[in-house]
Amino acid sequence: MKSLAVFFCLLLSFVSAAIGQSSDPSAATASPANANKGVASEWDIRKLLDSLSQQAEHLKPVIDQVQPAAWQSKGAPDAYIGQWTAVEAQLKYLIAATDAFSRQPERLPLGLDAYFRMQALDSSFDSLVEGVRKYQNPALANLMQTLLAENSTNRDRLRQYLQDLSTQKEQEFEVADREAQRCRAALLQQPAPKTKKVSHP
Repeated sequence: MKSLAVFFCLLLSFVSAAIGQSSDPSAATASPANANKGVASEWDIRKLLDSLSQQAEHLKPVIDQVQPAAWQSKGAPDAYIGQWTAVEAQLKYLIAATDAFSRQPERLPLGLDAYFRMQALDSSFDSLVEGVRKYQNPALANLMQTLLAENSTNRDRLRQYLQDLSTQKEQEFEVADREAQRCRAALLQQPAPKTKKVSHP
C-alpha cells in the first residue's frame, strides 16, 4: 500500500507541474508581472524562428562577397581574416541552432543556444562591417548593417520568449517540488506496517 501511495503522490506531482497549477494560494500571486502574460504559442514561436532562419540565410551570400584576404594590400590587419571566418562559422551555427529549436520550441537549452549564437554573430559582425567599409565597399557594408538591423525585432521577440519560457519552467519546478515535499511529509506520517509474529512450536 505504501508503494501505491508513493506512485499516486508522484503522479500528482507530475500532473500539477504539467498544468502549472498549485493548491498553494500564494502561487497565483507570486509573480504579478506575469499574471496576464503567458508564453507565446508554439505556432507563433515556430513562425518567429522560421523568420530568423530565413534572415540568416539571406546574410550568407552577402558575407560570401567579403574578401578580407585582398585587404592586406591596402594595409588591413590579418585579424580581419579571422573575423570573417568566425562570422561564417557563427552564421552556420546559428542556422543549425535555430532549426533545432524550431523542432522543439519547448526546450529552453536549445533556445538559449540559438540566442547566444545570435549574440556571437552580432559581436563578430560589427567589426567585420567596419573592415568592409574601410577596405572594400561602403555600399556592401551598409547592406550588411541593414540586413542585421532587420533582425533586431525578431531577436528581441526571441529574448522575450526565452524569458517567459524560463519563468514558466521555474514555476513548474516549484509546483513539482512542493508536491514532492507534501508527498514525503504525508508518507512519513503513515504508521509503519505491522509485522506478523511467527509462533514457534
